[in-house]
Order: sequence, then structure tokens, then C-alpha cells
Amino acid sequence: MASQSFEDLVVWQKFHQFVLGVYQLSQQFPKQENYGLTSQLRRAAVSIPANIAEGYKRRTKPDKARFFNIAQASLEECRYYLILAHDLHYADTTNLKKQLEEASKLLNSYTYKLTQSP
Repeated sequence: MASQSFEDLVVWQKFHQFVLGVYQLSQQFPKQENYGLTSQLRRAAVSIPANIAEGYKRRTKPDKARFFNIAQASLEECRYYLILAHDLHYADTTNLKKQLEEASKLLNSYTYKLTQSP
């Protein structure tokens, strides 16, 4: 059965859960990071499912792929911010890194399938 909404996409669901985890984790960051790392990580995390949602309704494959590629770029940005938060001893990012890796594989697969289908 075809999806009726971006919310039906497992890849979007996984990244939505990731965003919720990012918000919870980043509450632990020092107050001085509110306009720094906290803001940057949250913005990049939200960008992933937002671009998947926007790409979902695009009509052409190249247009869809463009938005999924933007989501992939934001994903990599998040990957770095999680490394930074860990190295600064702000929080244990192990679980979010695992979540990100799992969702990343789904997004890569989804994008590959989109770009390779006739």
C-alpha cells in the first residue's frame, strides 16, 4: 500500500524520534550553549525530517532527490554536533549516534531507490 502522507514513511518516523531525542538530550547542555551548540544541533536535526516531508510532495524525482540530499547533509551536520557534545562532556550521545546511524541507512536506501528507479 502506498503512503498517504510523509508521516507514513518509516524514514520520517525514525528521524522524528531522533529530533525528540535531540531536544531531550540538549536540555542537558550548559546555558551558555543556548544560542550555540544547542540551537545548531536542534536546527540541523529538525531539518532532516522537515526536508523529507517537503521532498515527499515534490512531483519529479530530481526535485525529491534534492530535498533528500539536503536531509542527508543535515544528518552529517548532526553527526558532527553529537561528536562535539560528547567531546565537550555535555552529554552521553551514544544512543543518539546509534539512532542516527540506523535512520541514516534508511534515508540512504530510500534515496538510492528513488534515484535508481525508472
